[in-house]
Amino acid sequence: MSKANLAIVFLLAVSASAADPWQTVDEILKQQGKAVAGNVHRYGFPRRDLKVTIGHVRIEPALALGSWAAFSSDMVMGDLALLPKEVEPVVRTLQYGGIDIAAIHNHLLDESPPIAYVHYSGHGDPTALAQTLAKALATTRTPMTPPAAPSNPDKGDEAAFAAISTALQRQGTVNGRVLQFSIPRAETITEDAVAIPPTMGVATAVNFQRDGDRVATSGDFVLIASEVNSVIHDLEAHGIRVTAVHSHMLRESPRLFFLHFWGTGVPKEIADAIRLSLAKTNVAR
Repeated sequence: MSKANLAIVFLLAVSASAADPWQTVDEILKQQGKAVAGNVHRYGFPRRDLKVTIGHVRIEPALALGSWAAFSSDMVMGDLALLPKEVEPVVRTLQYGGIDIAAIHNHLLDESPPIAYVHYSGHGDPTALAQTLAKALATTRTPMTPPAAPSNPDKGDEAAFAAISTALQRQGTVNGRVLQFSIPRAETITEDAVAIPPTMGVATAVNFQRDGDRVATSGDFVLIASEVNSVIHDLEAHGIRVTAVHSHMLRESPRLFFLHFWGTGVPKEIADAIRLSLAKTNVAR
């Protein structure tokens, strides 16, 4: 190939990269990122390799076992669901690559096997951040190959999800046989004076999975200090167990607390309890 032709090939490659700056990140993380609000690209790594139960409920990955990463043009934030033995090598690899650890803790109680969650954030070139994340994930058993198409909800799921959506007066997203809601706060969240889009992990997450004629629910409320105890009171009063209250970030404003929960019950009753608790928070309507 002549020098002129080589130059053309190089220019075409550069042009393609410029047109789709996320192509390299997609290749590193072995999936196509999902473009969401706030100019954010999200990647999911569900722990479908794990068989986790609470009581008789087998937890679907989309309910409470979803590792993920959210990239902006110069930042990544995310959360990794890990076996305890996976935590140390993940933390070491992320820090070595310049990604900060923001929290290490539980989200659930009494699950078997126990699961730890590592929250992280980093700034810089998305390609370099993705390379570090991929190295960290490689120290775990997290599946990186694209999953098979998720199972479609059956008629029982659809009926339960319809009752939940009506009670919450919101429309969620069906992910396999799990119904997911992402509910942003009304105020702007910043870190180091930079606005953080809700899609980067600062929106209340509420997930539902049908369990016979009941549903299991899990997720986390994103709260300011004055809201924490009123939400705990309302959830516990309706039989929903508060499993953790802690931080996910280091320098956010306003200061946020992430309240995790677990509950099972009749779909409408569980959804009504979640709606009453949401009413105690400053969420977008």
